[in-house]
Amino acid sequence: MLAFAACGHKAEPVKILRFEQFLFTRQGNASDFQTPLLNYNPDDPAFMAALDDFVNDPMVRRIYAVTDSLYHDLSWLEQELGDAMARTRDVCPEIDYHYVYTLVTADLGNYPNRVFGNLTDMAISLDNYTIGHVDEMQRFGVPAYIARLCRREYIASDVMATAARSHIALPDGDPTFLDYAIAEGKTLYFLDQVLPSTPDTIKIRYTREQMDWMRENAENVWGWLIQNKVLFSNDMTQLNNMVDDAPKTNAFGDGSAPRTNAWLGWQIVKQYMKKTGTSMSDLFADTDSRKILETSGWRP
Repeated sequence: MLAFAACGHKAEPVKILRFEQFLFTRQGNASDFQTPLLNYNPDDPAFMAALDDFVNDPMVRRIYAVTDSLYHDLSWLEQELGDAMARTRDVCPEIDYHYVYTLVTADLGNYPNRVFGNLTDMAISLDNYTIGHVDEMQRFGVPAYIARLCRREYIASDVMATAARSHIALPDGDPTFLDYAIAEGKTLYFLDQVLPSTPDTIKIRYTREQMDWMRENAENVWGWLIQNKVLFSNDMTQLNNMVDDAPKTNAFGDGSAPRTNAWLGWQIVKQYMKKTGTSMSDLFADTDSRKILETSGWRP
């Protein structure tokens, strides 16, 4: 485990446990991987037979080889996450992860689940982060706008964002556009605190051009949302293209930024926190998105 000083406070270690290396090299301790996230059950013969088939599949072995060639040593990620988690314990102590698991799923089309977790454990589907580095991995049909995000520089931010989302409360019932926006705004504000050196474009997963477009067009986007009564809508047929990863937002045409809700929520939450000085824990627990918007006073 790594222990190091960062920004005047000591970073507690985050240990990365390599499930894919354990499976493919047969080295390590099975007891390290007894987490519900991995569903590893060595006492179940049927499970172990299926696992052997997976590990011996030629395509899966090739994916593992590519992944290991890029990420055999993850000491740099342990350091990044150790520093981020030390900052997290300062601002939101209920978020406390000491172990992060890595694995190869060979499910390279499952980008939304590239990092997954619960209140105690976190796991990274590491092969999802090879697509942006290795041309060979493009054969799995991942769209270019997703492949761009499947790179090493996004891993720490994605892990910490997943940690935050596991602790952010949403209101009962079907969330509205504003609820999604504020939830993503909370996540991005959290990343501002725990990954202060990470570029905003990495945190929100925008290109520089998308970030510039959003800043230049925020007033028009906001006006469109108000005019079309989207802000308090929970109609997902209307919202999907505004809250999911995409090459653009259809309503705003070519060259527009995706996930406009995230950028807008980010600005609202930053203004709200500046005005109220509330704690991160209380911010995460507050499900009254309308109150947060009105208290912030934010308008583009």
